Amino acid sequence: MFCLSSIFNVRQFGVDGRKTLVLLLLLFAIPANDCSAQTPPPPLDEHAFERVPPTVVKRLATRFSLGAFAGRFEETRLGAVREAVGEGTIQHQGDAGGSLYWLCYRRAQHRLWVVSSGEIGGPDHLVTEIVEELTEKDAGASADCAVIPEKFAPVVFDGKLHLGMSRQQVITALGPPSKSEAAQIVYSHEGKLADGFDETAWLILGFGADKLVSMRGGKTTTN
Repeated sequence: MFCLSSIFNVRQFGVDGRKTLVLLLLLFAIPANDCSAQTPPPPLDEHAFERVPPTVVKRLATRFSLGAFAGRFEETRLGAVREAVGEGTIQHQGDAGGSLYWLCYRRAQHRLWVVSSGEIGGPDHLVTEIVEELTEKDAGASADCAVIPEKFAPVVFDGKLHLGMSRQQVITALGPPSKSEAAQIVYSHEGKLADGFDETAWLILGFGADKLVSMRGGKTTTN
């Protein structure tokens, strides 16, 4: 996505710049807010994985749901999420293997990012990670993210993990974590699939007042 105003020097055409810009916008039908960059997903805390053994035998982060919409990590396209929700603009940052594509949404105190790694997600921008967090203030203050309709809540990982769960409820549902700290627990899985590919999956879960207030889940498959 790009802004025409950042590419064209409209006065170089020898006509009134404002009229030219209006004409270009009409021809390309570009909404004004498409030129506004959206907040990228929070950077992955590399320290969260330091000395974290992949103790979880069962597969993690295989599927997700936004209300009634069901998707699968590394199978569902960002475009399919965008089409289902009917809101949002796919954003892009970085180059080559370090690039990211994402959708950013908000509702009440929730912030949500649906992410595709440029390398693992491939040209179809398959969903490789989802981040959801609760903010102290109404997320409406972050006007750069689209409002997601209420019917696409809650966000659930693997049919059982969602914000608001207690620490004990999480452990009961998922089993012992790979790493446990006062405000965060991490689940890490590594395994080999039937086709010989290697699969790595993770859940990074943050707690406040014994309630799950942030969750980050993702999966990558490599050969």
